[in-house]
Amino acid sequence: MGAVSSPCFVIFPFMAHGHTIPLLYLVRLLRRRGISVAVFTTPANAPSIRSFLKDDDIKSTSIIELPFPNKPIDGVPPGVENTHDLPSISSFFEFVNVTTLMRPDFENALEGLHPVGCIISDAFLGWTQETAAKLGVPRYFFFGMSGFATTVHRVLERDRPHAHTSSLDEPFGFPDFPGLELTRNHFEPPFNELQPSGPQVDFILQLGVTMVKSQGLIVNSFYELETRYLEYWNNNIGPKAWCVGPLCLAAKPPPTSENQPWIQWLDHNSPVLYVAFGTQAEISAEQLKEIAEGLERSGVKFLWVIRPKMMKHLEEGFEERVKDRGLMVKVWANQNEILMHKSVTGFLSHCGWNSVMESVCAKVPILALPFMAEQHLNARFVAAEECGVGLRVMPRGGSVRGFVEAEEVEKMVRELMDGSRGAEVRKRVEEVGEAAAEAMRHGGSSWVGLGGLIEDASGGKEALPIVAITQ
Repeated sequence: MGAVSSPCFVIFPFMAHGHTIPLLYLVRLLRRRGISVAVFTTPANAPSIRSFLKDDDIKSTSIIELPFPNKPIDGVPPGVENTHDLPSISSFFEFVNVTTLMRPDFENALEGLHPVGCIISDAFLGWTQETAAKLGVPRYFFFGMSGFATTVHRVLERDRPHAHTSSLDEPFGFPDFPGLELTRNHFEPPFNELQPSGPQVDFILQLGVTMVKSQGLIVNSFYELETRYLEYWNNNIGPKAWCVGPLCLAAKPPPTSENQPWIQWLDHNSPVLYVAFGTQAEISAEQLKEIAEGLERSGVKFLWVIRPKMMKHLEEGFEERVKDRGLMVKVWANQNEILMHKSVTGFLSHCGWNSVMESVCAKVPILALPFMAEQHLNARFVAAEECGVGLRVMPRGGSVRGFVEAEEVEKMVRELMDGSRGAEVRKRVEEVGEAAAEAMRHGGSSWVGLGGLIEDASGGKEALPIVAITQ
């Protein structure tokens, strides 16, 4: 008879870089705790995941490929298996819905993984809850958002504190969170409408049903950063939120012998403002020109990681004019590595939550310029006193949403890099960054949280010894 296999933790990320990378960090942490892990993905996404998980300490992790459905998606070329490659973000929800067709292959593959201990899947893969129930194992979902954004979204939907506002920019409060004021413009359309409706709303409502049935929510944050929102979630909403982050602290430093040209540039330039707006946001040509003009006029040194297709929207001659103090990087770059570089002292960011966590852990203050999804909420949290690790670039007219002019970019870049408010948030991010590191250390709140999650998923039992799983 062969040795008895330990329960396998199944990890199923959504096919988007920002959703996948945090869960791969979680894989690394689980393996360090002696947990057998199988990661599910599609053929086009598998190579990057294998590359990410090639470290010796996790070499026995299984990576199981499922065929991506061949159902046509309007406006999307065949073969696209990651949201990064979508021609337009307008196809996002149809892309998500197509993943439901993966369920039969997923369940067939699980039959070879006895025993499955639990399923940890992205919230967008809500259909995996039905599979978990069928197997009789717990399912935990990963939203990728902050505890703050997740909680206020749910409270807005449930309690409707915005119901009597007459405009998108009229402030309203939250009785359960004294001192918190938001506007409807902090929320993405159509969820900022008084009576939201449409396919996006229907989709989120469907996800809500799967979330309620799930065993728990995995949060890429730490308890000390978002205490009152996490406690409120656990006491008044649920299912239980498990803080296990910042997950980016599970990253391994890249070999110095493999430094990229932009790292070599940083070695000889300081101080530098890092500029990046993620892989999803669709930024208009007019807005990009204003950002570029503001950076040029600010006089600061900057490194801008930009998607190649966006370069055509910049004013002709821009790159040549700033070449002595600005570097344009048009390929994928390791953001964590850039932020950790000693020369980087500020981050002009879209405020995706992964970017916020990476910036905090690198102790680099943020200049928030949000565009979509929950980024406006993150920007508010970052620049508010309760977090205080950044400043906010404001659109013209005083709204939190709208067109940002070059003068505002110039002014706020200078303030972050050289002003008194910049000095204040730089001091604050040092404190928060140290708290984040402490949470992930042995005995810290996130270290304990991960142990509690493992015990919960194991039915209150200690984790069993490592057993490699092959497929």
